[in-house]
Amino acid sequence: MRALLRHPSLRGGVPIGRARMVESDSLYRKVAKRVLTTSLAVESGESVTVETWNNGLDFARTVVAEARSMGCTAMLVLEDEDAYVEGLGRSPGDRVGRMGKNEYGMLSGSDAYVFVPGPLLAAYQTRVKPSLMSESTRYNGSWYEAAEKAGLRGARLTFGYIGEELAGILGKTVEEIVRRQLEAALVDSDVISKSAKKLVSTISAGGEVRLSAGASRLGLRLKGQPEVEDGIVSKKDVKAGENMTYMPPGFVTCGVEQGSVTGTLKVARSLTRLGLLEDAALTFREGKLTQWKSTKSKKMLDELVKGVPEEKRSLSILMVGLNPKMGYVYGQDRMVAGSVTVAGFGFTGVVRDADLSVGGRMAVTRGRI
Repeated sequence: MRALLRHPSLRGGVPIGRARMVESDSLYRKVAKRVLTTSLAVESGESVTVETWNNGLDFARTVVAEARSMGCTAMLVLEDEDAYVEGLGRSPGDRVGRMGKNEYGMLSGSDAYVFVPGPLLAAYQTRVKPSLMSESTRYNGSWYEAAEKAGLRGARLTFGYIGEELAGILGKTVEEIVRRQLEAALVDSDVISKSAKKLVSTISAGGEVRLSAGASRLGLRLKGQPEVEDGIVSKKDVKAGENMTYMPPGFVTCGVEQGSVTGTLKVARSLTRLGLLEDAALTFREGKLTQWKSTKSKKMLDELVKGVPEEKRSLSILMVGLNPKMGYVYGQDRMVAGSVTVAGFGFTGVVRDADLSVGGRMAVTRGRI
């Protein structure tokens, strides 16, 4: 199921600046240790690769130092944002978004991989042609195939997606969001496991799903078995080809029978590839989006919807958040405990204070699991 959630690294960014983040050094160390020991179960003698963009460099340094203190061979790879953006515009079209044998070799030689991505490419709209945005990340599937073949264990630190522009849209500073996400990465694993077990037992029962928030009502059917994003890459995960985990962790995801979605759903403020969508009401009939409205973000919603062929405007994923340390409007609403997220056709919508029932059994009640 993690394959459903794989998305490009969405590279680029703005440096956080060591002078402003020096007080977070202790937090960096705690999270670095958590990622290496708990998430990836790194052992002495293993090879650890840490890849970062400019905005995550201080944290990446800490991960490298911790890995070496554990007896590992650690390598730091920096993707410089300015060089990337400049090179993107000057590269031959057939080489944009392609992986080279050097990167394949790096993956095959790594036991563990820690990745801090850069902020959303949407922040570079004035510097990167829209046509290049999707082409620049077409390597994504190849990267995961190589990681699976190598059997490496990897973690993606989602704070990397936050740059100055996006933080401003969310009404916070970069430092506030980074700190909150790193603190949420230290959530008690037992808390996540307990909530996940309870939720999975309900969802696994199958049957019709009813999702409501306020006056909106949406019905659908799930398909496949639910899977838990718990922030740990186990041997079982690696064997199944699920090599990467998110930090902070915390959601259960399940596929949706696309033709089953019917009704209207109102979503709360949701972060999209084009920025922050303030509100939206989406109406579906037999799986297809038939109507969409927004009071405060009509232009953005129109662009999100019309950028996708009509026949593909359907929902494919349902997620429920598990992390009690994650808060709304910190860049990862889908991980907030009790949040419900629907995704598909390049759109991700978050529902707060929702009621979610599966086969007549309540899974979430007013935003609580």
